[in-house]
Amino acid sequence: MTDRPAIMIMQRHLAPLSAFLDGAYVVYRLWEGPPVEAEGDIRALVVAGEFPLDKALIERLPNLVHIACFTAGYEQIDVDWCRARELILSHAPGVNHEDVADHALALILASRRQIAAGDRQVRAGGWTSESKTITPSLKDQRVGVVGLGAIGEAVARRCQALRMTVSWWGPRARDAAWPMAPSLLDLARDSDILVVACRADDDNKGLISAEVIQALGPEGLLVNVARGQLVDEDALIQALKAGRLGGAALDVFEPEPTDPARWADVPNTVLTPHTAGATTQAVQAMLMLLLQNLDAGLNGRPLVTPIP
Repeated sequence: MTDRPAIMIMQRHLAPLSAFLDGAYVVYRLWEGPPVEAEGDIRALVVAGEFPLDKALIERLPNLVHIACFTAGYEQIDVDWCRARELILSHAPGVNHEDVADHALALILASRRQIAAGDRQVRAGGWTSESKTITPSLKDQRVGVVGLGAIGEAVARRCQALRMTVSWWGPRARDAAWPMAPSLLDLARDSDILVVACRADDDNKGLISAEVIQALGPEGLLVNVARGQLVDEDALIQALKAGRLGGAALDVFEPEPTDPARWADVPNTVLTPHTAGATTQAVQAMLMLLLQNLDAGLNGRPLVTPIP
């Protein structure tokens, strides 16, 4: 027997957290098999917000009190359902938005200046004295930011510093240093680069629709550092293959990990494996919030960063 509270990590990619949790908690890992014998002991779940909750499992945990989301995003957590069961909910906001914005800018540069394509050209021996790649300058490129939260603002500041013109759209008006477009379609139509930086929820799945992609047009670049579910991926791939969209630079997909065969013959893409916010400093800050929230939640104190 042990006095340490029992918790369970739900997703395999969060396995490295075990090393930081084992000292204070009895740690179960769902992928090793549901701990049937310990269902009455588990008091907290550690989850990633982009994965749906296993509600059937939760219903079998009579002493569960806390769902601790390691990520800032919690779009797959049914907040109302959890609160109806008197579960407390925490997440890790405000620690990686600057890093995500850095990555968005890197995707813009990699695509517009053909950095990834240039790397492949050099390695394949395609660079000759007769060849010269000409790419557009970022100066005066029109950037539309979808969602002007912490990530969107950080993207806008970077783009403005690189002499790009910034505008934005979101579901609610707010004071901002940049003009707000009348609609998402207007933003796409008036942008050379459209950066998706908004929070995902049940109401905006497929927000970047075939119509929005068409409005961005054959010279336009779509950048997504938010969530894959925000983009109609089938419509995106069709538009890229048909030349109705100039390019796409994506860090997130639906589902994840994405099937590499899905992108094998899709032109004008730069793809990264959901790493925009995964810097050493950001992950350390997320870990600290997780530890603080678990300690508070399991000892009857107010959470440090509760899900609002």
